[in-house]
Amino acid sequence: QLQASGGGLVQAGGSLRLSCTASGRSIGYYAVGWFRQVPGMEREFVGVISWTGANTIYADSVKGRFAISRDKAKNTVYLQMDNLKPEDTAVYYCAHPSERLVTYTRVEQFHHWGQGTLVTVSS
Repeated sequence: QLQASGGGLVQAGGSLRLSCTASGRSIGYYAVGWFRQVPGMEREFVGVISWTGANTIYADSVKGRFAISRDKAKNTVYLQMDNLKPEDTAVYYCAHPSERLVTYTRVEQFHHWGQGTLVTVSS
């Protein structure tokens, strides 16, 4: 079971760090992706980190502002969000694929999802 946390209300230009924690099992051999969804819109890819942590891929909309990292000892993946904009407002989710070791970027390739955490950026 994945659980995203760390969301909240922040002013534009501010920062937040989201955490994705797995309980009951290790996610060490899985790539972990971050996604976000605005009500009435499709869930969109934000970024992903490979299982080794050596590689990351980001959506163009967040490139240079967001950074994903992982701490295998804590079984946790982080999403550091800097220079937040009102258009970053969404519910943020973390997820991993069913397959180990592979890195995907499409929503339909991720089958294990956690509950989201709401990020609200005020202007």
